[in-house]
Amino acid sequence: MNEKTTSQTILSRMQKAMNAHDLDAFADCFAENLRSYQPLHPQRGVIDHAKMRENWGGLFAHVPDLVAAVRRSVVDGDQVWAEWEIGGTTVENTRYLSCGVTILTLENDRIASVRFYLDNVDMAD
Repeated sequence: MNEKTTSQTILSRMQKAMNAHDLDAFADCFAENLRSYQPLHPQRGVIDHAKMRENWGGLFAHVPDLVAAVRRSVVDGDQVWAEWEIGGTTVENTRYLSCGVTILTLENDRIASVRFYLDNVDMAD
């Protein structure tokens, strides 16, 4: 499998796991020594696979009908840049929508680091 195919496969696995709310399959996309950064919210960065699982498990529970769509993506060496739209309805019955870009760095067919440039969309009243 070439580098581009591997990169697209991991992105597809990640999206499929998110849409299935399959936390185990989602977590399996990431290396155990994951480094996760949120440059827009530096205090939310995660350098711990277990914390990443906890965070995403919480999101899946909070937005039980969560749907993720990759709008565009590009592969650049061991990196995959992807534009995401992630939405649904929260357990409080409010609309949830987060959009932005992730930059995934791959290592041994897993995501070794990710930079999340995703943020919640301000919804019109």
